[in-house]
Amino acid sequence: MAKRKRSILRKIWTLLWCVLLLLVLVLLVFRFTPIPTTAFMLQSDYPVKQTWISIDKLPSHMPLAVVASEDQRFPDHFGVDFAAISKALSQYDEGDGLRGASTITQQTAKNLFLWSGRSFVRKGLEAGLAVGLETLWGKKRILEVYLNVAEFGKGIYGVEAASQQYFGRSASKLTMNQAARLAVLLPSPRTRSPNNLTYYLRQRVDWVEVQMQQLGPDYLKSIIE
Repeated sequence: MAKRKRSILRKIWTLLWCVLLLLVLVLLVFRFTPIPTTAFMLQSDYPVKQTWISIDKLPSHMPLAVVASEDQRFPDHFGVDFAAISKALSQYDEGDGLRGASTITQQTAKNLFLWSGRSFVRKGLEAGLAVGLETLWGKKRILEVYLNVAEFGKGIYGVEAASQQYFGRSASKLTMNQAARLAVLLPSPRTRSPNNLTYYLRQRVDWVEVQMQQLGPDYLKSIIE
């Protein structure tokens, strides 16, 4: 019995190593090439629209807008913001639902490999994948992929498809205000439109623009250049 148990454990261990090596290989390939699809795109209930655009072709205020809105500590953390997680867990213990607390890196990992919904299992996988992305990709690539795979509407993925859909122009020509209007879609992209903002979302756009000004145009310079 003990021998059989050791054999099963050895097979499980071998399988885990094979999965890990495969994941590393996939991440290394996607470190340099456009990503054709993601787990979220494959799970989409709507026809998928996505056009890849290099981060080098985007105006600097587009990545700054999503960082200002979603994850202002992005340049400093290593994929996981433990302060935000601690706050979310504290709120959960007090009776609130399990909140996001996800960094841009975690959101990128979730979009690429996981599923929607909130659970400790998914959060654990998300955090582990986020550290892997930080290790193998670095900040610039993570931000580039995020801007190309994040959902900005029903079946609309990436800033290029979103810019074409909502503003009739390439993301390379987005204004600062348009970038901020796209950024505020991210928490609930299927129920929001940058061309039909509620009072709350207009206030949110103003807040994002103020945050962008306070962070400054060079906030992501060391990452992007």
